[in-house]
Amino acid sequence: MEGNQLRPDDMETDWGGIFRELLHRTPAILLIAVSVALLAALISRTLMEPVYLSSTKMYVLAGEGGTLTTGDLQAGSLLTRDYEEIIRSRQVTETVIADLGLTDSTGERLMSHEELLEKISVSTPSDTRVVQISARDSDPYRACDIADAVRDAAARRIGEVMTGQTVQVVDPANIPQQPEGPDVAKNGLTAGIIGALAAAAIVVIRFLTDDTVRTSDDVERYLKLSTLGVIPRMPGSGRADGRKRGVPSWLLRKGGAAT
Repeated sequence: MEGNQLRPDDMETDWGGIFRELLHRTPAILLIAVSVALLAALISRTLMEPVYLSSTKMYVLAGEGGTLTTGDLQAGSLLTRDYEEIIRSRQVTETVIADLGLTDSTGERLMSHEELLEKISVSTPSDTRVVQISARDSDPYRACDIADAVRDAAARRIGEVMTGQTVQVVDPANIPQQPEGPDVAKNGLTAGIIGALAAAAIVVIRFLTDDTVRTSDDVERYLKLSTLGVIPRMPGSGRADGRKRGVPSWLLRKGGAAT
């Protein structure tokens, strides 16, 4: 029989079988997906710390006495990247940390420049000189204080670095009433999709690595042999270990009672 052993070259991918196996396992896959989604949503709601977002806007003016010309507007649209770099500079962040006495997550030391940068973001709408500064923190009041402090420190630094530039406040920072995150629904949906894909992948891998011969078609496909006949399994037939249904094992050991 060595010549009839299964070889990788003899096996073809049974796409129809894979589809039928996935269809057969659909209830289990859906159950896993729903379970993972609910678990992720529960973790997001109970264990993850809420994050609040506060934003402030400022307008950068140029020229003597704050007079704004058409040329200033055109040049200003090209300088928004410069403003962003100045706002995120170490000089600004260290000033904010010192003014507010910001500490890290442990509360044992002052926050670092990199840690503060993770909390703030800067955006500039196209074709404007309006700069929006946003701050995220687990405390809504602290998020508001950080946004205002960054704006004030950045305004002073822009005036020092870019001569003739003045800054006007468009919107002060707000105190957020609702947390921005975590997004429980989004986290649950993402986890559910990942769980479903992982479960489907396991089903496919198990199907492809299972070389058990179950039907006459499998014999012909894998062993290249023709079957002469099929013996069906009858209800109540013996089990794989040789015992008959309903016969105690101690009678089988004595012999006679199970025959």
